Amino acid sequence: MDDGIRVGLLLVATPQLEDPNFKRTVVLVVEHDADGGTLGVVLNRPTEVPVDRILPPWAELVTGPPFVFQGGPVALDNALALARLPGDGEPLGWRGLDCAEVARVGLVDLDAPPSLLAAELLQLRVFAGYAGWSAGQLRKEVEEGAWYLVPAESGDVFAGDPSRLWQEVLRRQGGDLAFVSTFPDDPTLN
Repeated sequence: MDDGIRVGLLLVATPQLEDPNFKRTVVLVVEHDADGGTLGVVLNRPTEVPVDRILPPWAELVTGPPFVFQGGPVALDNALALARLPGDGEPLGWRGLDCAEVARVGLVDLDAPPSLLAAELLQLRVFAGYAGWSAGQLRKEVEEGAWYLVPAESGDVFAGDPSRLWQEVLRRQGGDLAFVSTFPDDPTLN
């Protein structure tokens, strides 16, 4: 059964999602199996921890804010990275997400020597932890109104101003979702 969730989609938290781990987040789905569950990374939660403090060999290759992003509430002591490469093929140390929406974006093997990818990297971002859902859990949350499912764009993964990503992704959807992008952080102050 197709649940509509697939690699390369964004999960955009609806204003009703009050869980502090996910409030106003934009999550990129990086793995999905309807029978096995879903794994994603939060794209708009930079920390104040510089990458060079956690992964010094990779620090000079990071683009955008040079900080580790909080990828989600699971396994915060583990890091993963996403990188965008030009051209074709899968060089050692990189596995493409295999989706048109975020073409040439993939997961980086952070145990590999950075020199394997350094010459090919266009963009790189490091995440501490990830977001995970068991089989059927995310579908249930979508049905309950916690998430919007929208197509990703390659620029979303490496947004220059992650603090604006939630609003920008919703705004470009048009219609009702563009209206939701103006929803105040605290509606009681409206």
